[in-house]
Amino acid sequence: MDSLDAFARATLDRLDAHSLRRRLTPTERAGGAEVIRAGRRLVSFSCNDYFGLAHDPRVKAAARNAIDRYGTGAAAARLVTGDHPLASALEARLAAHCGKPAARLFGSGYLANIAIAPVLVGEGDLVLLDALSHACMLGGARLSGARTLRIRHNDLADLEALLAAERPAAGRCLIMTERVFSMDGDLAPIGAIAALAERFDAWLMVDNAHDLGVEAAPAAAPLEMGTLSKGLASYGGYLAASAPVIELMTSRARGFVYSTGLPPASVAAALEALDVLDAEPWRRTRPLELAQRFTRAAGLPEAASAIVPLVVGTAERALELSAALERAGYLAVAIRPPTVAEGSARLRFAFSAAHREADVDRLAGLVAELRIAA
Repeated sequence: MDSLDAFARATLDRLDAHSLRRRLTPTERAGGAEVIRAGRRLVSFSCNDYFGLAHDPRVKAAARNAIDRYGTGAAAARLVTGDHPLASALEARLAAHCGKPAARLFGSGYLANIAIAPVLVGEGDLVLLDALSHACMLGGARLSGARTLRIRHNDLADLEALLAAERPAAGRCLIMTERVFSMDGDLAPIGAIAALAERFDAWLMVDNAHDLGVEAAPAAAPLEMGTLSKGLASYGGYLAASAPVIELMTSRARGFVYSTGLPPASVAAALEALDVLDAEPWRRTRPLELAQRFTRAAGLPEAASAIVPLVVGTAERALELSAALERAGYLAVAIRPPTVAEGSARLRFAFSAAHREADVDRLAGLVAELRIAA
């Protein structure tokens, strides 16, 4: 134990020396876009509650009603306890939302991404992964045992060259990317990637975790993965795909087979959130509208999604700017390596339908002043 603790302390000291140590800060979400830290009310631009539904009375009531009827937990994996009626209802809604015949729930988006790839590819196969894809996508690719290569970010020429060079010698090939990239907020050219995948007989998997679903006819992929924990104000992940693929996941995805099912309250909250979004479609468009209002006022490149990065370089500088905004009443957490590449530490602003225009405008003014001062 002495050597274990010594290792932990030495590693923490190195992280401290480079401003890379992470610490938990007690924070209470107070409704709307506000949080409470150290007794102060702050407007948060760090939450992924894109549609402002985490405190919606209808969503909270649905979760409470599910607890009253079904209890607080699923007790075991769905293959053991039986298929919960709420879970299958949510899967049907998610499949329809993605334009797929079927869907399967997982315990989280992270769990889904590390579970899916190992079912589809293995030794002798190939995974091509966008360089900025989420860490859990890389984790799933590595767990599969397939040869994993990184594609230069959103670089179709690089993807085509890798497919031409590597695809002939591989058994199966899986391409993985995000529809909206979580740290940069830019969009993947899904239609063009799908065309290359079809040409080279590869399978495309898209992570939709940060997608707002505002496109009238989004380019589709055979494998559409998403989460319940952001826009749907709940917790969990899912894969939408063909019926045979979903049946295969049911039997072989370790993150489904060996993991306890989602709590009934989480499933009910997501179902109600989908109902609210159907009734109030303005919630889907509002985050992008506010993000673009912010980038115009702050003098930043126009937002393509609800996520706006302000890249400042060093971890120390990102922490300084985050602290300055917090003193002014805004929460914008510093994002540091290894979440982003060395030298690209940033503030990451996430916009929600719950944000007020006045707060967006004031934040933009503060950011513009801080950029000038830098």
